[in-house]
Amino acid sequence: RGKVSEGIDFDHQYGRAVVMFGIPYVYTQSRILKARLDYLRVHYHIRENDFLTFDAMRHAAQCVGRALRGKTDYGVMVFADKRFSRMDKRGKLPKWIQDHLKDSVSNLSVEEAVQCCKRFLKQMAQPFRQEDQLGLSLLTTQQVAQQESKRVQTDSLNAGRVECMEAD
Repeated sequence: RGKVSEGIDFDHQYGRAVVMFGIPYVYTQSRILKARLDYLRVHYHIRENDFLTFDAMRHAAQCVGRALRGKTDYGVMVFADKRFSRMDKRGKLPKWIQDHLKDSVSNLSVEEAVQCCKRFLKQMAQPFRQEDQLGLSLLTTQQVAQQESKRVQTDSLNAGRVECMEAD
């Protein structure tokens, strides 16, 4: 659990990649941690391993999240440990990370990972005007209003169907 994982902010181009070597498990021989684990086991029936894995995945997500500072930022997150491909570990990562951990970019060799990173960073570094991106990566106010009205219409149609089914 290195100090670089917490409290350091890299502006824009100074933090385009984070490499996570290993899984950041907490030191388990601490008296305070042992007391906390006993409390969780007795009062909430949470197993020690489940809590330690959850805590490590939360810490890993916080660490790799340093590469992204906002919705329009980009970066590469490398999980350099095969254990991250196991579902008991991957399933405890936040959904926004899970959505990008596809099998096609998992368990790569170093050479394959470097090529993947080069391709991604080259694509993302291309200049663009924000006006050209409206409707693609950012929605206009009008588009948000349209999507909201569609959702309201769908919800009212579904509610009508439920009432018809209940009447039958």
